[in-house]
Amino acid sequence: MESNLILQKLNRLESLIIGTSKEIFTVDDVVNYTGFSKSYVYKLVHKSILPYSKPNNRTLFFTKAEIDEWLLQNKSKSVAQIEQEAINYTSKK
Repeated sequence: MESNLILQKLNRLESLIIGTSKEIFTVDDVVNYTGFSKSYVYKLVHKSILPYSKPNNRTLFFTKAEIDEWLLQNKSKSVAQIEQEAINYTSKK
């Protein structure tokens, strides 16, 4: 039982290491990279929320850069960052 868990974790680590060196992702790569479920990735694609390419009208492809950009959108600033911006703004005036 415990050895199966270890093997699963090793397989996940291996796929993450290999997957992060790729520039073009498949759905499975996106699932491993983001931790989202496969059904959620398909839902995001269906709603045209997640950027993708479908060159042969069958297989979905994603670029790592676009996935990273999408994951980091709508960034929220910390209180410390907002305070620093306020200090910088007031010191300029």
